[in-house]
Amino acid sequence: MPKPRQRESSEVSLDSSPLTSGLNRTLNRSQRLTQSTAFNETFAQRKKWVGTYMVLWLRTTPDASLRLGLISSKKVHLRANKRNRARRQLREAYRQIRPKLNGQVDLIFVARRSLLKATWNETKNEMYSLLTQAGLLAECPEKSPVPTTPPEAPNA
Repeated sequence: MPKPRQRESSEVSLDSSPLTSGLNRTLNRSQRLTQSTAFNETFAQRKKWVGTYMVLWLRTTPDASLRLGLISSKKVHLRANKRNRARRQLREAYRQIRPKLNGQVDLIFVARRSLLKATWNETKNEMYSLLTQAGLLAECPEKSPVPTTPPEAPNA
């Protein structure tokens, strides 16, 4: 049986490539809600915003940092791969929105069954909308004024 191929030192790692360096693709442990007590305390505050594809739960405490918890129960789908897909969708949308968030809060997004049929833009726009309703974002992207024509240059 042949030995597995060892990486040679001359090979370039994807982590050090100029295109991916500096991009934080994962949420490290300090950016995630991991303990059930944190989830229970968040639910106990009863601050929630309900959308078509997800439900946002929010906890504000002095010691809270911007942390994320994701839930996709068997109510979403009985197949684990479908539930994992729902979690991946939520995680990716959050990862792109995270730099724009204001406040030190704990967030929990609960996936709903309709998330599996949602497009990427619908998922991201709903997350923007819920976070705006919660007061964590300045404005929702679909409500931001977008010029339909470029402004005219002043006559000299």
